[in-house]
Amino acid sequence: MSKVQPRYQVSWFTILFVIVIGGLLCFATQHNAALYKAPVGQIIKVTNEKRIKQVDNFHNHDYSQKQILKVRVLNGQYRNKTLNVQNTFSASNAMDQAYRKNQQIFFAVQKKSDHKLQATITDLKRDTSIVFLSLLAISLLLLTMKISGFMALLSVLLNGVLFFLAIKLDVLLQGTNVLEIFGVLAFGFAGLTLFLVLGKTKQMVVTFGATILGTLGSVLVTLIVLNLTHDQGLHFETMEYVTQSPKPVFIAETILGSLGAVMDESTDIISSLFAVHRETPDLTRRQLFLSGREIGKSIMGPLINVLFLIFMADTFAMMVLYLRNGDSWGYAFTMNMSLGMVQSLVSGIGIVLAIPAASWFASSLLKRGDRS
Repeated sequence: MSKVQPRYQVSWFTILFVIVIGGLLCFATQHNAALYKAPVGQIIKVTNEKRIKQVDNFHNHDYSQKQILKVRVLNGQYRNKTLNVQNTFSASNAMDQAYRKNQQIFFAVQKKSDHKLQATITDLKRDTSIVFLSLLAISLLLLTMKISGFMALLSVLLNGVLFFLAIKLDVLLQGTNVLEIFGVLAFGFAGLTLFLVLGKTKQMVVTFGATILGTLGSVLVTLIVLNLTHDQGLHFETMEYVTQSPKPVFIAETILGSLGAVMDESTDIISSLFAVHRETPDLTRRQLFLSGREIGKSIMGPLINVLFLIFMADTFAMMVLYLRNGDSWGYAFTMNMSLGMVQSLVSGIGIVLAIPAASWFASSLLKRGDRS
């Protein structure tokens, strides 16, 4: 399975075409209110009233401020009418937000007893921001990585489709086979992503094997530890919006989280070993294995720290909220960070196991190819 060179390259014309189409889509989302059933309005004037200071029992300082928004209705039976809408926001923006002129909003309209219209904001219209950010990401991928960036983008889109189908199947089966569904999904994610990014190559096969081995190893260690400790210290009930048995959902999340970290590291190690072998083909299998182990050691620490920082960023806001409201560190950690910390540790185990797996797979296949 020699590496297949891409037959197509992304031309500058294609990149320019994507940018132009994206710009037209951004313009279209600014004028697509007629496509929505919910009332959409554009803020044409904002009047901010005086700030009111607030202090709670825990001496947290905040303020609230009322806005009077003059909104022009863009769709529906009240189109082109002008309404005054009240909005109250705080400095913390925990449950609210301030609005600005020219923003578009969704709102609900009610008729009062005197037949006057009263409007209540339900949400901010964000489709233009989403289209612009998507355009920016796609353009950067095409500009910097050309066909590789396109294949990476395609893998993300196809993985999103697979993930959506897996969730639909899980809901259809009422959560009875969540581990089986997402276990198979992990294989699909790994195989599809590596095939699209690396192509039908030896490197893809080796990376896939190392990724699956490292992920399975980390999950097996997790299951053994959970069974031996009888899940002590873990509060699955703190998982948000779980409508089925939380433990299988937690393990499924752990599988997918570990898969990403292991795949990242395996790809780095194996691609480096393939490059080393091309430069110095006379290296023995043991020397290649030791080289892979050294490469893994150099990237293991930063990769684990990246995962930890992502986890910390995800829980930081809620930790601060708990602590500012008088809860102890132990309680705040248990309610917000304990499950995420376990998932980070599992990913760390997978990262460690992937080093010898990737090094052994790569060194064995490369030297077997030399002999053949």
